[in-house]
Amino acid sequence: MCVIIIKQKGNKVSQEVIKTSSRINPHGLGVIWLDTFEITYHKSSDYRLLHTERPFIAHFRYATVGAIGKENTHPFRCGNNKNEYLMMNGTIKGLGNVKMSDSKVLANNLGQIQRPLWATELKQYDCRFVTVNVHNRTFQIYNKEAWVQKDGVWYSKDNVLEDNLVAVYGTLKKGYNNYYNYLMSAKYVAKGKTKEKYPLIISGLPYLIEDIGKGHQVEVDVFKVSDSKLKDLDILEGHPKWYRRKQVDIVVGKKTLSCWIYFNLKEKATNQVFHKSYVQTPRKWELPSYKSSWDSIGYNSTPKSSGYVKWTPPTKQLDVFKTSHYFDDELIDERDVEEFSIDNEKPICVDCYHDVEYDGFSHYHCTGCDGWFAEAEVIKFQP
Repeated sequence: MCVIIIKQKGNKVSQEVIKTSSRINPHGLGVIWLDTFEITYHKSSDYRLLHTERPFIAHFRYATVGAIGKENTHPFRCGNNKNEYLMMNGTIKGLGNVKMSDSKVLANNLGQIQRPLWATELKQYDCRFVTVNVHNRTFQIYNKEAWVQKDGVWYSKDNVLEDNLVAVYGTLKKGYNNYYNYLMSAKYVAKGKTKEKYPLIISGLPYLIEDIGKGHQVEVDVFKVSDSKLKDLDILEGHPKWYRRKQVDIVVGKKTLSCWIYFNLKEKATNQVFHKSYVQTPRKWELPSYKSSWDSIGYNSTPKSSGYVKWTPPTKQLDVFKTSHYFDDELIDERDVEEFSIDNEKPICVDCYHDVEYDGFSHYHCTGCDGWFAEAEVIKFQP
């Protein structure tokens, strides 16, 4: 995972985006401040320091290779060159070990290569890179075609830009089997139901038919997802040939949201039993061990590199990240980090779905569209 964010202009990156970056990538934050080219290292949960007009390049880490700690938090100095630094988003097979990340090994290797050859060296990897010269106060982006840009800000991947609402009614619902494969890192909004009646048919697996007026108001779970995550769901559902994704009205509490939902194109609502909800019996799933178990030994807190573990789906979205590790000599239990708890998520704007801030006088301000709303006009997350 990991994400690099490059902001040069005086505008602010929305607090929702940096909070999502922290939630998805909880293993360290490194910042190069482009007004001074000072480098600072932090816990990912310190994301609020990026809600600023100061220009910066920031790296949120998700540990895949190497220990969790400051020594593996980007940026890394390139060999003995005290002015050149590297940030990376991606994984390079064969580099790194249980202590040192692949990115740090690569940075050391770059220090042994002439500077004009760096572009050729880095372009051979399917990763996104930034190099920074703090003396000349310059930086360079590599493999730029793999980056995304929004509102003048560059992102090494778009999974932190959760701009789409999707309603799911089957195995993608919170806690069900495909949720762990596709939506576990997405932001869960709330339970809801379709505004119109549709036929929900369960024949082994559930499928929804676009035959308005038949059946029931179908119960769904609503998530916020990125464009790339939406493409992953399209592939899973066989959109647009087997299932077709359409936007429909979903009732969440007293609000109505326009959400994407998948309709089956091959089945017909004839001589079938229509259901209101699909319910799956919880059972044990096999997930890669780095998703659920870590060796908590301080700076050598390292993801297990292989194998699978039996694991029962949790009752809360992020219980899977029950991880203890050290960062800056402080023991952190991620169960205690309040911003990773759905119970503590801020309400969102009914217009653009960004976070809203309470002003202390019964009104909320949207960090996305700059709108103001009364309490009854915002959407509150449901645990």
